[in-house]
Amino acid sequence: MKAMLTLVVLSLLLVLSSLPAWALEGEVLYEQALSASRDGDFVRALPLWNSVLEVLPEDPAALSNRGNVRLALGDATGAIDDQSRAIALAPEEADPHLNRGTAEEALQDWSAAAADYLWILDRDPMEASALYNLGNVRGSEGDWVEARSLYGRASEARPGFAMARSSEALAAWQEGDQVWAEAELRKLIRRYPLFADARAALSALLWQRGASGEAESHWAAAAGLDNRYRDSEWLLQIRRWPPAPTADLMAFLALDSR
Repeated sequence: MKAMLTLVVLSLLLVLSSLPAWALEGEVLYEQALSASRDGDFVRALPLWNSVLEVLPEDPAALSNRGNVRLALGDATGAIDDQSRAIALAPEEADPHLNRGTAEEALQDWSAAAADYLWILDRDPMEASALYNLGNVRGSEGDWVEARSLYGRASEARPGFAMARSSEALAAWQEGDQVWAEAELRKLIRRYPLFADARAALSALLWQRGASGEAESHWAAAAGLDNRYRDSEWLLQIRRWPPAPTADLMAFLALDSR
């Protein structure tokens, strides 16, 4: 057995030594860039991806990963350029379309983002992320009925997709179906007690119908989990809450702060 393992190790070393130096350099850089991206260290990740692409200029995965980093750093136009190059190199891959759609959403180019998500859904109607993102687009366009349907389909396609279920409840609320929205938010909180989105939403919904004591309780939990829910711009532009729930939460917080 020891002899066999030695042969395996020697064989691996021979394979690695047969690779050109630029390929080995690219693999090392790729792992470093991927690690920085996973850690959320985008400032460090960007020059690493630049270096990867100097070695491997036509690697679609590297281009797509760099595009994600550029978007995280606020360069949506650069992100779209990278994702478009990745699509040209790997035209049947779904991820660059999904990533480009996200960057297009950042520029509020709803039609372009929808086209990328629909490209994915034409090939895989149950792709949960594309369904969810298209729901965000339709909501941004003011079509909350369609958004609600898409969020529901996303949660069915990926069981446990809590944000899709919460967004579906918020869209229902926007359309006036507050009874269903409240029931769904309560189900989410029972299953995911530390889910700030559902607790913040339920706080506003309870306050809106006069149950201020229970609203305060849920808000205390939500604020302790994620303080961004105090920011209406973040709610509308980043989290993509509908306008009615956002307005109700801000009204509740305005009274709460007196």
